[in-house]
This record gives sequence, C-alpha cells and structure tokens, in this order.
Amino acid sequence: MLSDIEIATAATLRPIRDVAAETLGIAEEHLVPFGHDKAKVDPGYLSSLADRPLGKLVLVTALSPTPPGEGKTTTTVGLTDALHGLGHRTVACLREPSMGPVFGMKGGAAGGGYSQVVPMTDINLHFTGDFAALAAANNLLAALIDNHVHHGNELGIDVRSVTWKRVLDTNDRALREITVGLGGHANGFPRSDGFDIVVASELMAIFCLTESVADLKQRIGDIVIGYTRAMEPVTARQLGADGALAVLLKDALSPNLVQTLEGAPAFVHGGPFANIAHGCSSVMATRAGLRLADYVVTEAGFGADLGAEKFVDIKCRKSGLRPDVAVVVATVRALKYHGGVALADLGTEDVAAVEAGMANLRRHLRNVREVYGIPCVVAVNRFPTDTDAEVARVVELVADEGVRAFPATHFADGGSGAHDLAKGVLATLDEPSAHEFSFTYPDELSLIEKVEAVATRVYDAGQVTWEPRARRRLARFEKDGYGHLPVCIAKTQYSFSTDPTSLGAPSGHELHVREVRLSAGAGFVVAVCGDIMTMPGLPASPAAQRIDLLDDGTITGLS
Repeated sequence: MLSDIEIATAATLRPIRDVAAETLGIAEEHLVPFGHDKAKVDPGYLSSLADRPLGKLVLVTALSPTPPGEGKTTTTVGLTDALHGLGHRTVACLREPSMGPVFGMKGGAAGGGYSQVVPMTDINLHFTGDFAALAAANNLLAALIDNHVHHGNELGIDVRSVTWKRVLDTNDRALREITVGLGGHANGFPRSDGFDIVVASELMAIFCLTESVADLKQRIGDIVIGYTRAMEPVTARQLGADGALAVLLKDALSPNLVQTLEGAPAFVHGGPFANIAHGCSSVMATRAGLRLADYVVTEAGFGADLGAEKFVDIKCRKSGLRPDVAVVVATVRALKYHGGVALADLGTEDVAAVEAGMANLRRHLRNVREVYGIPCVVAVNRFPTDTDAEVARVVELVADEGVRAFPATHFADGGSGAHDLAKGVLATLDEPSAHEFSFTYPDELSLIEKVEAVATRVYDAGQVTWEPRARRRLARFEKDGYGHLPVCIAKTQYSFSTDPTSLGAPSGHELHVREVRLSAGAGFVVAVCGDIMTMPGLPASPAAQRIDLLDDGTITGLS
C-alpha cells in the first residue's frame, strides 16, 4: 500500500469553490481562497445562518492511546466519507495539526491511508497561517508586558508573578525555562520566563472557544498576565493589548474549508492538544458545520478520559453544543497492548490479551455513557494483522457491555470501508437514548472539588494530592472570583493515571497536581499533573530527520 503522502499527492482535488457550493451551498463570494483547494469562510456569512436548525453532532473519541496508534482522525474522515457516500450532507470538523508532532514523534493529523483531508502537506505545515497569527499575537502580549515594566511599570506589575509565557510551534525543551532581559538597562528587567508550544497557549483556547470578534476581544482583555505587588490581577485589557491582539487574529478567526479524498467538506480550524489543553477544534467551525449540514463528525483529542471529558465539560459547557452520539475508536492492537503484549509482538494472534485489554475500553465506554450521558458505538479500526478471531472477540466483548461494535477498513478502503459504521451511527441516532447528557461536575463546586470529581469519576483515582503552592494559587483564583470556572486537567494521555506505563484500567491511584494556571480569557483553570510538559521535547529519532524536499519540489517522509 502507498504511504499517506503518496496517496495524498496522487489525489485529484476538486476546486474548493465547487466543494463549498455543491455540498454546503456556500457561494464563492463568501470564500477567501488560499489557492485552488483551500479557503476561509467569511464569519459574516456564517453569522447570517443563525436561524437555521442544527444538524446532528457525532463525537469521535477513543480508548487510551498506545504507540501503534488508534486512528481517531482517520476514523473521523472515514465516517464522514461513508455518510457522504450514503447521500447525507456531512462535514468533518477537525483540529489543525501542530508542527511539533509533525516533526517530532506523532506525525501529522490529516488522517491516514485513504481516509485523509487534503491538501495533506499544506494542512500539516503552514496551512493558512492561523498558528503563525496565534504565535505573533501571544508574543506581542509578552513583549508589551516587558515593555510596560521597562517604561515605568505604571500598573505596578510584580515581575516575579508574570505568568504569560512566549510560544512557538515546534518542540524545543531548551526553552521551557529561560531568563529574559539580560544585557543591561536597554534590554529591560531580567526575569524568569519560558516558552510553551502554541497549541498549549491560552490564546489557542480562546481562539477555539470564541464565537465572534466581540467575544474574542472580551476574552483577550480578560487574560490575566500576572499580579501587582499587592497581589491584584493584571489583565491584557489594562495593558491596552486587547485591540492589537484581536487585529492579529482577525483573519485566523475565519474557519478553514478543505476536503476529504472523496470530496466531502471538512472544516480544519484550531488545534489544542488534549493532554495539555482542551483538545477540541473551534466552536465557530463546529456550529457552522451544524448549520450547513445534516451531520457533523468531529473529534476530541486522545482518549475519552481527556478529549471527550474536556469536550463535554469545557466546549459544551461554554457553547451550549451537545453531541448526539459518540464513536469510540478501538483497535485490536491497542487492546492487546493494554493487555500486556509487547509492541514487537502485536502482530501475533492473542485473543486472551484482547480480553485483558478490554478493561481499558470498558472504562471509556462507562464514562461516555454513564458520566457524560452520550449514547455510543465502537469503531473497530481494523489493521491487516488483525485476525478474524480477534476482531470477532472485540465485537462480542463490546456487545456484553450493551454497545454495538462495527469493524471498519476505511484506512485501506476509504468511505466504503466505514459503511457499516455509518449505518450503525445512523441507527443509534434514531433510537431513544437511555442516558441523559450531563457534565462531570456542576459549576458551583470549588475548584478543588472539580478536579477531584474528574479524578474519581473519570480516572477512577483514589485521591488527589497537591503541591502546597498549587493549593495556594487555587485559593487565590477563588478569592479573585474565578471559582466558578471549569477545570482543564493536563496529564499523560497514555493512562488513566499520571504514570504513562500504567496500562489497562488502573484504580485507586493518586493524581498529584504540581501546578495550576489561570486561563481567565479562555474561561477555565488548568491543573498540571505528573510529569506532563506544556513544551514537549523531540524524541531520540525525530520525524524531522526523515522529511525531505526533492529537487522537483516533492515533499517526502511526511506522515
């Protein structure tokens, strides 16, 4: 089988104006084209659709990630193509890839095989410049902070309390903790600083949760950048930064429209990681899709304990959106890995390991149905090495939980390989739900109680422990009026615990919170747990060393 980039490069793309007009009814005048095969959609036009009824929202999530991969984005695209091929007006809503994982370990995020969004190379790299705009806006605010202090510090900012970090969109562990302002008086006041990756920034979260220019400016103005010597919060609005940052983000705010390999429309907009941020594409794109199509297929990052929980407790809470059905992606390989099989042995049939690894999937199904109250099906994303006995056992085990599982071969066969899955999703949408949508915790709980609710109800932790400084900061947040906000837990994606090697379904473990951060503009409080980093590092053998540009302009090695 051809590589992902070979498949994408060989594809014949339809002009994006035709995709927009024929599948979504968007006239060319409402598009801002970026070449022939990608475009931004005018937010003014999208606002004019406010009275249209909303379509059905399908949330794609997964069991806990493993090194072989589960194919969540691939399944999102395959299901979109399947529904599209069955004659339903369907649009995918995906996150924009970060160049951190593209050149690091995980690779791109445009899908895989014959279930991809295209143009794949553009989407995985610079795309329409949204991430560059976010980085520029973020770093402008950082510069304005230091400039304000340099020119007299009228607001009385305590430079030791500044929490606003600089960002870039590649992994660079050397920039996690730095000192700025060295070199004498002309360069400002020396202070500790650091870099996050763009997708972990509060501006990215704001970008994905905002619904208008006015909302964007309000949220930017609400950003707390640090504190005065009297411990009063200082906002971006007080620095006069909200207007300039909004200007830099104005064009990026327009959702990006591309297509799948089979010509179905796809909005690719926003890109927060779910292990260190809230892990969902933009509300603007999701709502646009729901007004333009009968079905929207969207994904939330990593497993249902991270992405789906944040989709529910942050994105849905803030926007009023509600998923009508969830698709939980599982693979035989991932189940065997959670069942104790070594990576090198995953190609060998082992039904007993599938049964053991089912503990992980079982808990995710419990959370989706009983904690979040969303009806669901399981997509068994089939690999060539999976045996019929293993796949059949997965279907049986899922059926024992009262859920239907549908083997799918969309990676190799495109939309036709997900027809059974699509029909299963449609059937589930037609059935009365035995569950009622719910949040993991109510707004009125304290911030500590909200973290404890996620830890115990979703992660099955036994207790939550806190660094003393983190508890003090939470108390400060509540004193300053932020206790009503939801929480965003940053932790490893590989386990329900904070230990990435604790596979399966660990219970009774300790969730240790080492740091908390206020994202007042985005509207949540981040609890950083375990060893998770908001600026990842490159692996020993980064993907960047395998990516190349040939003399004829062909890009190779991108996946």
